Amino acid sequence: MTAFILRRLLYMIVTVAAISLMTFVIIQLPPGDYVTAMVAQLNLQGTTVDPAEMAAIRSRYGLDDPFWVQYWKWISNIIFAGDFGYSLEWRRPVADLLWNRLGLTFVLALITLLFIWAISLPIGIYTAVRKNTIGDYLATFVGVLGLAIPNFLFALVLMYIAFRYFGTGIGGLFSAEYENAPWSWGKLFDMGQHLIIPTIVLGTSGTASLIRILRANLLDELGKPYVTTARAYGLSERRMLLKYPVRIALNPFISTVGWVLPTLVSGATITAVVLNLPMTGPLLLQALISQDMYLAGSFIMMLSVLTVIGTLLSDLLLAWLDPRIRYT
Repeated sequence: MTAFILRRLLYMIVTVAAISLMTFVIIQLPPGDYVTAMVAQLNLQGTTVDPAEMAAIRSRYGLDDPFWVQYWKWISNIIFAGDFGYSLEWRRPVADLLWNRLGLTFVLALITLLFIWAISLPIGIYTAVRKNTIGDYLATFVGVLGLAIPNFLFALVLMYIAFRYFGTGIGGLFSAEYENAPWSWGKLFDMGQHLIIPTIVLGTSGTASLIRILRANLLDELGKPYVTTARAYGLSERRMLLKYPVRIALNPFISTVGWVLPTLVSGATITAVVLNLPMTGPLLLQALISQDMYLAGSFIMMLSVLTVIGTLLSDLLLAWLDPRIRYT
């Protein structure tokens, strides 16, 4: 087990190093830079920018430096000083913007993951054990709907229902009186109420997917000889089910720790815009459009690191749950 953990940690370090380089390359790929994008936007508004002023901004932020120089300044400041740079668009340190959005995104991701597990685990077991029953067909139908309906469309439908029949809005994570208020028990409770709809919207497709995966894996396990042998020895159905087939079929649940965060960020950007959620997706999208390289690069870097850490945790949990994985 120790060798397995050390091997995974080494893979994680190499992966993070490669991600940091690829992140900076991707940010630099579009033609021009932040100054070019800013000038183009000002020209559309009828404002002319002095070339000397453009050159001064590029010199001030090192935008004219070679690629390797810019990359080394960025990554060395992150590693040795915890400095993620300065957002050219927001005129604020990237760290302030990063931690504000990343914390709320992490909370929503964790709650959504628990929601997905809590719903899909019992339903997946039930549909496998009660195969071809009315409950199985109903869960399959709802699962297909969950996979087929886009998250943002589901969010729009819920917003319409809330406004049309209840006269209230469901956007954002805080009520107006708590938007800029300091943290308190009242603000925390208010956020908890506002997290219900985003959790349902973002967790619907993941829940439907895991139900199908668990059902298929469990049906495969229930048909194996060791299940027949356990029944022949008189082991109770419930104990046999939970101790052996379900434990093996749980691997997809553990692996969701690694992919739930990138799914929420990349797949829920439009949903976050629709629901007015202060998550990383909308801010990352705006940073990419405006070519705010330090902000966009830092967001991608941090989310990638969290994804790698989540994958490491899922690998360790899988190795604990299924010893066969330790030798792969």
